Amino acid sequence: MEEHQEIERSIIKTYRKTIWSKFVKAVKDYKLIAANDKIMVCISGGKDSFLMAKCIQELQKHSDVPFTAHYVVMDPGYSSANLTKIKNMGKRLHLDIEIFKSDIFEVVQKSEGKSPCYLCARMRRGFLYGKAEELGCNKIALGHHFDDVIETTLLSMFYGSEIKTMMPKLKSTNFAGLELIRPLYLVKEQDILAWKKRHNLDFINCACMFTENCALEAGDGKRSEMKQLIKKLREVNPNIDHNIFMSLTNVNLDCVLGYSYQGQEHNFLDDYDD
Repeated sequence: MEEHQEIERSIIKTYRKTIWSKFVKAVKDYKLIAANDKIMVCISGGKDSFLMAKCIQELQKHSDVPFTAHYVVMDPGYSSANLTKIKNMGKRLHLDIEIFKSDIFEVVQKSEGKSPCYLCARMRRGFLYGKAEELGCNKIALGHHFDDVIETTLLSMFYGSEIKTMMPKLKSTNFAGLELIRPLYLVKEQDILAWKKRHNLDFINCACMFTENCALEAGDGKRSEMKQLIKKLREVNPNIDHNIFMSLTNVNLDCVLGYSYQGQEHNFLDDYDD
């Protein structure tokens, strides 16, 4: 058995409970993939997006639902060393990757005022949607996982003064007919790390030319803070992340001060005397 086959087999067998079943559950429960979908699978070069790509590749083999997948890497200005590393990993995992260039790093480097991470994220999203349209895709798959969901939820509460989370799928407001999906929505980062370690896979961690600055940015620094907070809380309650997640599906509108829906603000006093 070749290496890529062993890696594929481990997803289905060894990590069936922690990775494969959760991946399939998210796809089914949130209706992420439908018949005849054409999905642009976005690979950043890290462990999460590469695992997502392999899961989608395996799903094509085993699913009764026909769909196509196009695996892409957007090069915002990576070093030649990092690009080579991504290409080699693609070959090692038997993924047919298309790399397309953008000038994001160059533009961000010349910009003033906006934080580089904020501007980079906005520009990345635009380039990805544009590439998906060019390929005729109707869905874009990103590699965010369960931990990203929980951290985003806490960040919104602690620093955004609102309760909201990272959704499993989202329709684009600027690109008609395009939808963003997150197939690893229920997969925990610790299990992705275990899969990576088992096969001695060497992914890039951050190929950003602004890494040192980004580490000081509020978004990245605060996300790290949330990771440490959850880790600490887990020592007292091992199910703390699961409970946070479930609270997002069990919102009792009778016991909240206010909420917004489709741009309209609502207050508990609106119909209090009715």
